[in-house]
Amino acid sequence: MNLFDRYLLGEWLKMLGLLLGATMGLLLMSALYNELRDLIQMGVGFGDIGFYFATLMPSYLSVVLRISMLLSLLFVLGKLHRNNELSAVRSAGLNIFATTRSLWLAGLVLCGVTLLLNAKVVPWSIETARSLHESFEFNAEAKQSGGVRLGLVSSVAFDNQPQGRMWFINRYSRVTQKAFGITVSELDPQRREKTRIMAREGAFDALHHSWTFRDGREIWFDPEQGEIIRTVSFTEKSVPHFGEDPGLMMLIDRHPGDLSFYELRRITEHFSSEHNPKLASYEVMYYSLLVDTLGPLIIIAIAIPFAVSGVRVSPAVGVSKSIGLFVLYYLLIGLRTVLGNSGSLEPMWAALMPVLAMIGLAAWFFGRMR
Repeated sequence: MNLFDRYLLGEWLKMLGLLLGATMGLLLMSALYNELRDLIQMGVGFGDIGFYFATLMPSYLSVVLRISMLLSLLFVLGKLHRNNELSAVRSAGLNIFATTRSLWLAGLVLCGVTLLLNAKVVPWSIETARSLHESFEFNAEAKQSGGVRLGLVSSVAFDNQPQGRMWFINRYSRVTQKAFGITVSELDPQRREKTRIMAREGAFDALHHSWTFRDGREIWFDPEQGEIIRTVSFTEKSVPHFGEDPGLMMLIDRHPGDLSFYELRRITEHFSSEHNPKLASYEVMYYSLLVDTLGPLIIIAIAIPFAVSGVRVSPAVGVSKSIGLFVLYYLLIGLRTVLGNSGSLEPMWAALMPVLAMIGLAAWFFGRMR
């Protein structure tokens, strides 16, 4: 790296650090405004509140990084443009890629950072913060109800098509990990009911991957006629081949944006062989997290052509165009969700659509630069 490379990179990294800190501070203030009162009303101590927000904030990093990158690049490159520093460097015979090569190298590094954030840091932040918030709610409920059936989730439905089982759970306690009001139907290849287990409560054994039901009845059907053949009541019944994890059952009902990378991958891998209409939205979000690792390079490609526009063009014009292109990028991100969820595009192509569109636009703008 020559002197100008170090100078450009240093100026940009300083501004990037300032904007990251300022943006994270604003998001922290917003989170405090939205949640602090509720946490205090639940009786959460200030130490636990501080730890909760400390685990929550890293989940914003992947989004904040892109915004901070764009603004810092526009500021630094616009400043160099106004001072004619870029013109002086380019008059020495360097093209735009040679002039900004340090930024492209830093963009490659930040792609790796984004991958690390999406794969490790953000999933940990989302899952830990959600677990802490649920524990606060459970403790608040315990004070009011005396610890009876805390953390209940109502109406859990799960269709395990590969193994031919349909589940319905009236209520599930995330604290005691017990299910209440359970109905499990086993189906034949034509999706006709063969057997049905109905139980007052049940529990999943995570060690042996099996279910135990209590106070229930098992019913056998004739799949051809749909008539009851036999029915037997039981006090307790263990079913070793029922391996459905209740945690997975409840994930499929959460909004894809509220799930971590690992949870999305778990859902997509489990339901990949099914034609489940719910799966598309989770696949789009999963592939989007993978594709978004190219975000830093796209931001650089958006910022450079406008920030270093010709000397006769006001830097403010280039900055406004660059911000407009960034807004277009986020509109395309919203469009990919609509097209992917509706089935108009395959989830992988829907996730790639904004990236491919912006790469094409960036290549066109760079081609027009002299």
